This record gives sequence, structure tokens and C-alpha cells, in this order.
Amino acid sequence: MASHAAALLAISLLILWTSHAQSGTNDAEDCCLFVSKRPIPANRVQSFRYILLQHGCQVPAVVFTTLRGHQLCAPPEMPWVQRLVLRLKRNAAKSKLS
Repeated sequence: MASHAAALLAISLLILWTSHAQSGTNDAEDCCLFVSKRPIPANRVQSFRYILLQHGCQVPAVVFTTLRGHQLCAPPEMPWVQRLVLRLKRNAAKSKLS
């Protein structure tokens, strides 16, 4: 009986450990399932962040946050995305100076 309880405890601990070890810094909700290739108006975007394959996501993306708080996923290799990221970086640098 005691060995049965010890085996159950060991299995439970193993399951808990593996489920905890598999969870990375990003959960599934932090990843984009798809990206939109349609340009986003620059005047509606307030910030951005990168979601990369190294973060455990299957789709690399730039996530733009709009003034209303919506998050839109865009492909990082598109020229309009790169221009918008550059513009947001310049605006952030200007606001730090003032």
C-alpha cells in the first residue's frame, strides 16, 4: 500500500514538473496565429513589440498596439512594417529628449 502511494506521488510530481518546465515565458496568447499584410495607418499606432520564433511562437510578427488598445499582428519583413517601426522609434527618441 505504501509503495502504491509513493508511486502515485512520484507520477504526480513528474506530471507537475513537466507541465511547468514546458511553459516558457510566452503563453499561446502572446503569439500571433496569422499576420495581416494590409498596412495599418501610422496615426492609429502608439507602440510595437516583436514576437519571434525564438520566443516559442510559430509565426514571427510585429505586434502594433493602437491608440484604442487593439493589437494587430504584421509581418516583420514587409517594407511598410519596417517604416512604421522606424517612425515609432524616432517618435520615442524625440519624446525622451523633451
